Amino acid sequence: MGSFISISIPCDTIFIRCWDDCVNQRASYISNLEDNLVSLEKALDELKAKRDDVMSRVYVAEHQQKLKPLNEVKFWLSNVILVENEVAELMQIGSEEIKSLCFKGCCSKTCLSSYKVGERVVKKLVDVTSLISKGEFNEVASSVGLSRVDVRPSEPTVGLESTFDSIWSCLQETEEAGIVGLHGMGGVGKTTVMKQINNKFSIAANKFDFVFWVLVSKDLNAEHIQEEVWKKIGFLDLSWKNQSCENKAIDIFRILTQKRFVLFLDDIWERIDLLKIGIPYPTLKNGCKVVFSTRSEEVCYKMKAAMIIKVECLVWEKAWELFRKKVGEETLCVHPDIPELAKTVAKECGGLPLALITTGHAMAGKKTPQEWKHAIATLKRNASKFSGMEDEVFPILKFSYENLRNDKIRSCFLYCALFPEDFYISKANLIDYWIGEGMLDQFVDRIEAVNEGYDFMGALIRANLLEDAGISVKMHDVIRDLALWLTNECGEVKDSYLVKAGAKLTEIWIDSERWERVKRMSLMSNKIDMLIQKPNCPIIQTLFLQQNYLKVIGIDFFTFMPSLRVLDLSKNRDLAELPIGISKLVSLEHLNLSETGIRQLPVGLTALTNLKYLNLEYTRQLYKIPSQWISSFSKLQVLRMYGYGANCTDEEVTLSRENELLVEELHDLKNLKMLTITVRSDYALQRFLSSKKLQSCAQSLSIHTLISLKQLKISSLRNMNCLENLSVDDCEQIEDFNMKIAPESAETQFSRNPYSSAIISNRRQFESLRSVSIVRCHKLKDLTWLCHAPNITSLVVLFCVGIEVIINAAKLGNEFSGSINLLERLENLTLRVLPELKSIYINVLPFPCLRKISVTACQKFNKLPLNSNSAMARRIVIEGEEDWWNALQWEDEAARTAFLTCFRSY
Repeated sequence: MGSFISISIPCDTIFIRCWDDCVNQRASYISNLEDNLVSLEKALDELKAKRDDVMSRVYVAEHQQKLKPLNEVKFWLSNVILVENEVAELMQIGSEEIKSLCFKGCCSKTCLSSYKVGERVVKKLVDVTSLISKGEFNEVASSVGLSRVDVRPSEPTVGLESTFDSIWSCLQETEEAGIVGLHGMGGVGKTTVMKQINNKFSIAANKFDFVFWVLVSKDLNAEHIQEEVWKKIGFLDLSWKNQSCENKAIDIFRILTQKRFVLFLDDIWERIDLLKIGIPYPTLKNGCKVVFSTRSEEVCYKMKAAMIIKVECLVWEKAWELFRKKVGEETLCVHPDIPELAKTVAKECGGLPLALITTGHAMAGKKTPQEWKHAIATLKRNASKFSGMEDEVFPILKFSYENLRNDKIRSCFLYCALFPEDFYISKANLIDYWIGEGMLDQFVDRIEAVNEGYDFMGALIRANLLEDAGISVKMHDVIRDLALWLTNECGEVKDSYLVKAGAKLTEIWIDSERWERVKRMSLMSNKIDMLIQKPNCPIIQTLFLQQNYLKVIGIDFFTFMPSLRVLDLSKNRDLAELPIGISKLVSLEHLNLSETGIRQLPVGLTALTNLKYLNLEYTRQLYKIPSQWISSFSKLQVLRMYGYGANCTDEEVTLSRENELLVEELHDLKNLKMLTITVRSDYALQRFLSSKKLQSCAQSLSIHTLISLKQLKISSLRNMNCLENLSVDDCEQIEDFNMKIAPESAETQFSRNPYSSAIISNRRQFESLRSVSIVRCHKLKDLTWLCHAPNITSLVVLFCVGIEVIINAAKLGNEFSGSINLLERLENLTLRVLPELKSIYINVLPFPCLRKISVTACQKFNKLPLNSNSAMARRIVIEGEEDWWNALQWEDEAARTAFLTCFRSY
């Protein structure tokens, strides 16, 4: 048997040795903390240097060799980024812990904390060292093709080719805009065209390293954008997602500053701070591009888009093409009546692709004319009931409505649904309605309320909920259907709007229960000739009855409308009198009787003590206005009486006398802010011009039938800072518009010439004036005073047999000598029956804004002040007789050729 050696070690000795080792190791975490931090910092510097070397190799492989980085390399780089951030944080914590060390670093005032930090430092040092060793790569990239673009599902575009071409051209040209904004109403095709461009990058040669696509949507989430970008770069992992937004931005920025990219941001609703996300701002130097889509034009400006493109609805030919594709030729050809019916359905969509696609799909397979007729009736009567509209179309469009900045603007938007389809709504009138309804703030100064109205309107236009049409706005048919859906099907108060505008009604049927709930009602643009009912409408605030055939309104029709604030009866030309019951409208603030056949105004109207807006314009039969009637409306702010009584020749003397009394009464209207008026006697004109208050609020002035007036001192109108429209009619004795405003002084000098009417040197006398009409003023020789109205857009001169020239150069002062800026804002010029007219002005004028010239019976007018450089846009129309056109003399042949296509013969 072998020998055995027995060694005996007490258990307590083993325990003591293990304990000592453990304590010593833990103590070293504290005592070596400072040295370990230094080692960690040095190791990190070495790691960064290796990272930079690897990234340089990757860059060369990608850009010069067109290779794809290996996944292990991308994984290693992502770990390096993670470790860098962790070490930075740990270095900061460690520095604080060093301050707690005592006894030359052998102990700590916060032992447990220092121990934990020391342990983390040692472990992180191991991680960094490991990463350094793993960063030795023989190859950093492979020859596998680089997939830079994610092809997105998309249908072929119809009618968006020009938009596509504009954007694609911009993206290919480095010199073009760096940020491109697409805006348009919901469903118009913004996303579709962006997808088409994104997809083209997958097949077309280009210079970009990355093509990013991010769907942003209404609730902006910056981290979502960051993660989509980082994922496309190829470094996304769970640890990176847990970093702060700021650190993510730093990582993204570090990569993308070395790359050329295109970033598509779809459906943004507010400004995105690109730098906050880590996206380098596109510049000419880096050649990067950002393309985004939005419902709001305002967002385009906030994003500093260098190119802004509005994506419009489709023109009819393209709309019909898209609709046919969705319906299918089989359905369209099954019955000879269906194609025409289908066109009617397609036109109801107003060229909006989303609506065309939805209705097209809904009508596919409908093979009888009756089904198509039912569809047409449904779309016209209540579009929300049509298949797909309430579920697919309106919810998308509703986002734009909900994104408006406050409830007031939302209410103003819904108000526009009171007008008929395709109706051009006057901006000024719409704001007056809003003010009457109380939708705008109750400013002391009415101008402030008007300005707020234009601000709201601008917000609706920029949100693509209204279409800008110059002095008017228009609501797209589908947007109007949306508004009606919101007010009736989707609103808090069901049936608060009753809209039958343009419905071809000849009479009305009262649904008592429905009318009791109505807050706003529109029966405008129908054929209703009689209102003899007695409706009960306790909460109605707006009632539109304009543009009907009304002859009779029953005495009790308005009796039970105590809350009515806005009543429009305008353009009922056969309406000769108002019912006595109108005096019951005690809440009425806005009353429009313009272009009605009213002959007398009932005394009972004075009961409308809250009236702030009264429109009597072009009430041509109105000859009787009761004494003290106008002055009884103490709250009146807007009074429109331009063109009233124009046809009352039999009552001329009475009308003239009442006109004088009217002007006297106007002085008593303390709250009057806006006035349009016709004056019919020398005394009335004198009293009007003697009142600075009346002049200051006059927007339109008609001087009519002043038989004895021989000279009008046009300078006496200089205080009319709001004057936009001036008409001088049937003043047959007037010979001159005297422009002299004061004796010659150091401040005012007059040109010395043989003419008695010296020209004032301050040319900016009538900056607000936009429209001038001169009719049957036979002794006038010229209208040279117009040189002091630089902003007129419309000039009409009719039946003035003595006029020889519009602007007489001999009367112009030195400051106008050789001027080519006369009538520079003129858009429309109408000249009729001016037998002595020879010229507009002696020299050629540029007319940069001119759109239309209309000439009739001006035999001696044989030369237009145009040359080949005038009206360069060539969008003007010149109307006249063929003989007159053929006899015209031109500056040269180039001028004649330039305007040859502009002529239209009567």
